[in-house]
Amino acid sequence: MATLPAQSAVRVSKAEGSWIKRLWFPWFLTVYGVFVALPFLAPVFMQWGWEAAARWIYSFYSFLCHQLPQRSFFLFGPKLMYSLEEIQAVWPANDPMVLRQFIGTPEMGWKVAWSDRMVSMYTAVWFFALLWWPLRRKLRPLPWWGLVLFLLPMAIDGTTHFISDLISGVDQGFRYTNEWLAILTNNAFPETFYRGNQLGSFNSWMRLLTGVLFGIGVVWWFFPMVQQEVEGLTAQAR
Repeated sequence: MATLPAQSAVRVSKAEGSWIKRLWFPWFLTVYGVFVALPFLAPVFMQWGWEAAARWIYSFYSFLCHQLPQRSFFLFGPKLMYSLEEIQAVWPANDPMVLRQFIGTPEMGWKVAWSDRMVSMYTAVWFFALLWWPLRRKLRPLPWWGLVLFLLPMAIDGTTHFISDLISGVDQGFRYTNEWLAILTNNAFPETFYRGNQLGSFNSWMRLLTGVLFGIGVVWWFFPMVQQEVEGLTAQAR
């Protein structure tokens, strides 16, 4: 684990060190919390008729997420998620670059500005950071190989989705039909569990669960290092 060198080039006063020690975590919760919450304001603004503000949020977060509507949550509509077929009924497209432009309709509701996986992983970091803070003196830091184990499920899930979409398209590949899983489980679940990305499907569950594991791993590994650095900086305050 990284430690602060004995003779750090960074020198702070005792007052500054105390301020950093007391406020770095509340500042993180506030600033990062705004970052996590903004995508949910896009559908709110669309519902209120503030289209320019909503589209600014969609545009900004499009650099961080594919925003495919069949893998995103919708607010202010009858359903929280829609299947690809339901979306194509009002937005006929197979090209992911065209599909991602669909943000919703007054009848269907409005899309959150990033996908369910992004919602899961980024929200999990904020939530588990909140849980870590009161337990920080009792928890041992997570070793690097532990972080790898927490991130591996998302890496596998995301990579196989990418390969499937790249080879067969968003509405066909082995991670869209999941026929391999139906064979392994002897079709024990309804077709809606295996096929597609709607809420309750295998794909939806995997994106949500691997995002939660990502959040746990990142907080457990990274935040103890930050806390150690802050305490080291405070101890050397002049």
